[in-house]
Amino acid sequence: MDFNRLLQIRRIFAQPAALELPRGKEIVARWPEADVVPVDNHWNIPELHGDETNVPRWSRIKTEALVLGVKKALTVKPNGRSADFIAPSTANGCAMACAYCYVPRHKGYSNPVTVFANIDQIAGALERHVLRQGIKLEPNQCDPELWVYDIGENSDCSVDALVSDNVEDLVSLFRDLPTAKLSFATKYVNPAMLNWDHGGHTRVRFSVMPADLAKSVDVRTSPVAERMAAINDFVAAGYEVHVNFSPVIVTDTWLSDWEELLRQLDATLTDAAKAQLAAEVIFLTHNERLHEVNLGWHPQAEKVLWRPDLQESKVSSNGFSNVRYRSGAKAGYVRQLTALIQKIAPYCRIRYAF
Repeated sequence: MDFNRLLQIRRIFAQPAALELPRGKEIVARWPEADVVPVDNHWNIPELHGDETNVPRWSRIKTEALVLGVKKALTVKPNGRSADFIAPSTANGCAMACAYCYVPRHKGYSNPVTVFANIDQIAGALERHVLRQGIKLEPNQCDPELWVYDIGENSDCSVDALVSDNVEDLVSLFRDLPTAKLSFATKYVNPAMLNWDHGGHTRVRFSVMPADLAKSVDVRTSPVAERMAAINDFVAAGYEVHVNFSPVIVTDTWLSDWEELLRQLDATLTDAAKAQLAAEVIFLTHNERLHEVNLGWHPQAEKVLWRPDLQESKVSSNGFSNVRYRSGAKAGYVRQLTALIQKIAPYCRIRYAF
C-alpha cells in the first residue's frame, strides 16, 4: 500500500485552534488543494463519526478525510504490558482499515486519521513525566533498563509520519532522554523512518499474522512479507525491533498457518535481527457493535472474527464489553502457539502472551 493510494486528502476538518498552531499550518500546507472545513470538536463530526450511513464509504473516508485537532487530555497512563506507560496520543484513527481494530468501537464508524497540532504541549507533558520517573531501578518485561512509553495506542505511527512530523518529534525527544525509550506497533512500512536520528531509544514492533488471513482482515496495510523484510532494514538502521504476533485468530487451520508464518519469518530474518528479537502474542478481542458495523462494509472478515461457538463475553479493564476466546480453550491455544514459537524461533523471547 503506497502513500498515494493510502492518502488522497480532499477535506481537512479542523478545529480553529489547531489551524493557528505551527504544526496545523504545516499539515494544511501539505495538501493545498484540500478543502478546510472548520469544526468545533475533533471527536464529534457527523460526516465522519457516529453515522451508520458512512459504512459503505468506510475506506473512501479514510483515504480522503483528515481531522486536525487539539489534544486536551495530556495524561500518561500506566500499562505494564506493551510498555510501562501509554503516552498521550499525537493522533487518533488510521488510514488503514483492519477489520478487528478497536478504535472505531469508541469513536464510531470509519474514523480516519485525526492528528493533534499541539505537539509541543504533548512532548512537554511526556518529558516532565519521564524526568519525574528518574532511573528505572528494577528490570521488568517491558525493558530491563529504560522506562518504555507507547506512543501509538490509538493510531499507527508509521502512517502518522506520512501526515506530520509529530512522530519524528517524539523520536527526537526520547533520543535525548537517557532513562526512557518510546515504542509503537505498526502494520505499515515507512522507509523514510530509516533515516531518522533515534539514538537507539525507539522500539518498533511490526505486527504480523499468516499472510492469507491478513489479506482479508488487514485491510490497506503493507503485505506481511514486506513487514517481515523491513525488520532487517530497521535493525540495520539501529532500531530495536520486536514483533507482535497479533491478533491471533483461531480458524480450522490456525496452527498450521502460524507454523508457515514462523518458518517464513525465520528464513527472512538476519542473524542481527534474530539476536535482539522479542515478541508480544495477543489473541483476538472482538466486540458486538464492531461486528454489526463490519457486516455493513466487510462481512467476509466476520466469518473468522465472529465465532460465538469459540468466544465468550468479557468486560475489559476499561469497562467495555467484548468477546474473547473462552478462557479454558484460550489457555490451550496460548500454550500451543508459544510452544510452536519456541520450536521454530527459539531465539524469539516472548515478552507476554494473552
